[in-house]
Amino acid sequence: MNPLMKNFALIGAAGYIAPRHMKAIKETGNNLVCALDPYDGIGIMDSYFPDAEFFTEPERFDRHLDKLRRNGERRIDYVSICSPNYLHDAHIRMALRNGCHAICEKPLVLNPWNLDALQEIEQETGKKIYTILQLRLHPAIQELKRQVEAGPAGKVYDVDLTYITSRGKWYFMSWKGNMEKAGGVATNIGVHFFDMLGWIFGGLKSMDLQINQPEKAAGRMQLERANVNWMLSVDARDLPAEANGKRTYRKISIGEQELEFSDGFTDLHTVSYRDILSGGGFGIDDARESIRIVSALRKQE
Repeated sequence: MNPLMKNFALIGAAGYIAPRHMKAIKETGNNLVCALDPYDGIGIMDSYFPDAEFFTEPERFDRHLDKLRRNGERRIDYVSICSPNYLHDAHIRMALRNGCHAICEKPLVLNPWNLDALQEIEQETGKKIYTILQLRLHPAIQELKRQVEAGPAGKVYDVDLTYITSRGKWYFMSWKGNMEKAGGVATNIGVHFFDMLGWIFGGLKSMDLQINQPEKAAGRMQLERANVNWMLSVDARDLPAEANGKRTYRKISIGEQELEFSDGFTDLHTVSYRDILSGGGFGIDDARESIRIVSALRKQE
């Protein structure tokens, strides 16, 4: 066995985003030892890690992690978490309690006060909590950040953000359509866009929610260096003609400049894993501002 190879566990293996994590683990030269999901139709695992142990019950999965930790031979280094949003907090705690670092999908948690408790557990266990903020690693977004930093120091930008990712009727029958479990559209599909905007243009000063429906949300927010109009939707009827038949559309306008970044997303999880494994990665403090924004949005009418 390669001494540099890390052992991974995966929670939420049947989820939409889980194959990107499997691919990232494989492409970074590491091994998936075990996985958990209450749904057992996970043939996708055969394409990446056919020898991984699989569990449908969290209690047995937790027991397996503990046994591996005690035996020492195949102990888990990282637990990748792709479970429903409302379970992230509990699954992060499971990972750290078993002596593993956690790599968690966005949003890290649903409410900002949960972050403080997780930081305490980090300190107690000596293990790290990472979150996937892949837009910070997108070349077009990084170039935009460089342009803003190189521009006039006091300039306030006018920004328009549109993100439409079509979802079928299943979406609202699943946990993603449940406000208590997913946090609503602004949280579930918008949190990493709010993170990206804050990363480039500074912290939130004020916000105004204009549309708040199960399938879409829109509003305005004032950041330290930008006035932002934003619109998020899972309704295919909102797709503009320039989507050219695609079911996902992403666009940012900064003044007269348009930043179309619909391409370049597929490998960002692998880039994120390489960043984490080389000593980088984004942690709790990086996620804090975007969690604060989406939590505040849920309290607005």
